[in-house]
Amino acid sequence: MSSLVVVTDTGVRTPLLQDLSPPVPHSDSGVREEEIVPLPSPNELDESKANPTDPKQRLVSLDVFRGLTVALMILVDDAGGAFPSINHSPWFGVTLADFVMPFFLFGVGVSVSLVFKKVSSKPAAIRKVMVRTVKLFLLGLVLNGGYFHGRNHLSYGVDVRQIRWMGVLQRISIGYLFVSILEIWLVNKVAVDSAVTFVQKYVIQWVVAILLGSLYMCLLYGLYVPDWAIEVTSMNLTSFASGYGSGTQIVHCGVRGNLEPPCNAVGLIDRFFLGEQHLYQHPVYRRTKECSVNSPDYGPLPPNSPGWCLAPFDPEGILSSLMAAITCFMGLHFGHIIVHYKVDVKHIRKPTMVLQWMGMNALVIYALAACDLFPAALQGFYWRSPENNLVDGTESLLQAILQSKKWGTLAFVLLEILFWGLVSGFLHMKRIYMRL
Repeated sequence: MSSLVVVTDTGVRTPLLQDLSPPVPHSDSGVREEEIVPLPSPNELDESKANPTDPKQRLVSLDVFRGLTVALMILVDDAGGAFPSINHSPWFGVTLADFVMPFFLFGVGVSVSLVFKKVSSKPAAIRKVMVRTVKLFLLGLVLNGGYFHGRNHLSYGVDVRQIRWMGVLQRISIGYLFVSILEIWLVNKVAVDSAVTFVQKYVIQWVVAILLGSLYMCLLYGLYVPDWAIEVTSMNLTSFASGYGSGTQIVHCGVRGNLEPPCNAVGLIDRFFLGEQHLYQHPVYRRTKECSVNSPDYGPLPPNSPGWCLAPFDPEGILSSLMAAITCFMGLHFGHIIVHYKVDVKHIRKPTMVLQWMGMNALVIYALAACDLFPAALQGFYWRSPENNLVDGTESLLQAILQSKKWGTLAFVLLEILFWGLVSGFLHMKRIYMRL
């Protein structure tokens, strides 16, 4: 599904834009999907700097941005429990964690604008896009579908009747497909020499994006959400919901344009097309005041809490993915500015070198760290009791040293980010990059 790419080290210091193959190469680049272009010779550095939008070049600032996003994801996922203020907002509002997914999507859009600057064969390009979209979606299904149970769960496997269809990589694949189609098929053949010609070249893309956004708003505020029933089972019962028994809970809606957790059109569409059993079973609104005595953190259900507190909801659902595609679209047009206009480059790289390494192997870090594959594997090696493992032991040690549970957790997470930065630096030294 994925491939490891090894690049021979030429010993030459790389410029701002490195000669690594783009995420999704196109036919006129002269590089096949399995190949990496050698690093440039010293005589070629000036030429590569003068043409920062060469499709064979890799934009270092984009790698740094992607690495920052991965590091931010690890921070908010692993330290969000200790610091609820940086965790995802329980419903309304925005926190640090809520920037992670838009950052990923924005970066995808920028990448597409650089990769498909020129396309000689549209059918060949779209075939590659479709193949990569399927790969991303299937990888997301494996990582986010419930097969891996994460930290503190020494088990794996999922009932296919309850597999989660949507997730982070699935959403990215949808946005990637959308902007790639726009960039391959909906660009006017206009030479850009002014702001007017810039608009003329991409006006069709803007029309499609506006129509897509309008469709989202119409569905969000126009769909009628009737009363619906939730089947309370052991799958959505937790230790915090011990007061509930299995059975049917009626959620009373009968409204249009409602944005509250139980009665919005986003949940309606997901329940209809995906089915309740295939949605995310632990949504963030369980941290609202209606659903948690410890709000904005998770906690026991308050007395007389509404039945919808136990309802599933997918943050990466179908309707919300439409606006995610618009976020990719904004990144696409930011990339167009890089392609057509000069960008001020200071060549200050050392302070962000670790983030650059992480961005160059973002997929590896996402799968192993953000999806908890690596820490869960380490927890499988323990002394006498599953709690006595390297992961939990290190975190407990830092908490004891700092005499604080939450600050010890933060120190552990920062150490984790540094560890993955060094791992990515080692892979970069060996010129090993993993991509789909």
